[in-house]
Order: sequence, then C-alpha cells, then structure tokens
Amino acid sequence: MSNPGQPTVQQGDTGTTVRRVQRALRRTPNLSVVVDGIFGPATHAAVVEFQQGAGLVPDGIVGPLTWAALPDGGPMPLLHEGTHGPVVSSLQTVLTNGADQWGGVTPGPIDGIFGPRTREAVEAFQGWALITVDGVVGDQTWSVPLHAGNATLESAVGLEYVVS
Repeated sequence: MSNPGQPTVQQGDTGTTVRRVQRALRRTPNLSVVVDGIFGPATHAAVVEFQQGAGLVPDGIVGPLTWAALPDGGPMPLLHEGTHGPVVSSLQTVLTNGADQWGGVTPGPIDGIFGPRTREAVEAFQGWALITVDGVVGDQTWSVPLHAGNATLESAVGLEYVVS
C-alpha cells in the first residue's frame, strides 16, 4: 500500500494528511487540485471523481479503500541551496530543457548540486509560474503545471523521489 496507516479524512478536515490526499490526487493526475491542506469543496469533488473512476463508493471520504487505490501521496523532497543528489540532477535537467520558456535562466552544469545558479533558475521558473519566488522547491513549486500533457514539475523530475 502506498499510503499506509493513514487516517480517514473528509470535507472540513485540515492538515498534513489532507495535503497527502491532495498530492495523491494531483498524481492521478488531476491538476486542478491545490495542495493547501484544506479539505474543501474542490478536494471533495476531486475525491468523488477519483472514487467513481476507481470503482469505489463515491462518498468523498478518504478511508482505507480510497487510500489503497490512490498513488503515493508522500511529499517530494524539499530542495534548496546546499541540497545534492540525483533528484537535484533531474531538476537541473528539466530546468535546462525548459529554460527558454522561463527567461533563459539555466542552472549551469547538471551536477546534482543545488548551488546559486540552480537557485536562480528555480526563481526564474517560479516567476514564470506566478508563484512565490523564494528559490526553494517545495509543494507549491513541485505542483506547477508544465503545459505538456498533464505534466507537473514533480512528474517531469520523477515521482520515484517521493518521500514516503
């Protein structure tokens, strides 16, 4: 099970478990889901839609059967200056390949090290996406649609980096 031990959540709930549901729904992919930790009407509608498609009772409540059917809702790693590893290399590749769309700012060499040039490329990407420009890759930045076949930054970098 990709979401083991999760409690039942429903409309009106808030917090990290709701964020996990929302991330999982975005990975179905339903790019209309906002990862904000608030189980409001939009999240409820997305859960019902998912449940209908998965052959579950469409009650809008995320219990054991819905959790089992959803993709892993764990967060992607938080990336910032000083982070390193294969996920940073993948991020650098995506930022390099799409640099023309967000102002031509590239992260420099694809070396797996999140340094000042990678931060500048992330900031350019965030500005293009009209989200908070802070040079940190967290939930909001991972969720940015890339306008390419329902891809988001997280799906383009690779969901194998999800932290469960």
